[in-house]
Amino acid sequence: MTAASLHHSATELLSSWTAPDAHDDALRETMLAFLGSAPEGCLRAHAPGHITASSLVLDEGGCHVLLTLHPRVGRWIQLGGHCEDTDATIVDAALREAVEESGIPDLVIDPELLSLHTHAITCSLGVPTRHLDLRFVVWARPNAHIVRSSESADLRWWPVDELPEDAETDTIDRLVRLAHARRDDAARTAQS
Repeated sequence: MTAASLHHSATELLSSWTAPDAHDDALRETMLAFLGSAPEGCLRAHAPGHITASSLVLDEGGCHVLLTLHPRVGRWIQLGGHCEDTDATIVDAALREAVEESGIPDLVIDPELLSLHTHAITCSLGVPTRHLDLRFVVWARPNAHIVRSSESADLRWWPVDELPEDAETDTIDRLVRLAHARRDDAARTAQS
């Protein structure tokens, strides 16, 4: 569990991933170039920018999404955050963040990337930086009990088609569509 193992896992994920569209593919190339020049780029201490890991947490039926009201952002968003030097891989970081922020111990992560995003933010470093976010889908068992962490102003399940007004609706809607499409593709493949 080192910066090197995180860096390697991020590079491998991005190199082997087939992006769902041209926008994500351009971000994939940008993130690979960033990692090629930033050996410590998966750790928050890398002030110019760093890889983060987030998770779209859906209930087993894919009808509800778990969102956090992020105190710094002030909007309802998916769960996630910084990689830690105790994370062996980016997938481990995404799952750890989802478990920590949801209180649900038995989440199941799909280890294939779902989408990518990059945004400027003043995070816990206290200085402007850039997050290069690798996004995954995570599934929760039915009626999973949630426990809000200190990193969240609020935490709730929302119907995927009835998000709150102050949600990052475009982002969440897109992630839900991608997650549902992936699940539908897997079901079709299993039937053939």
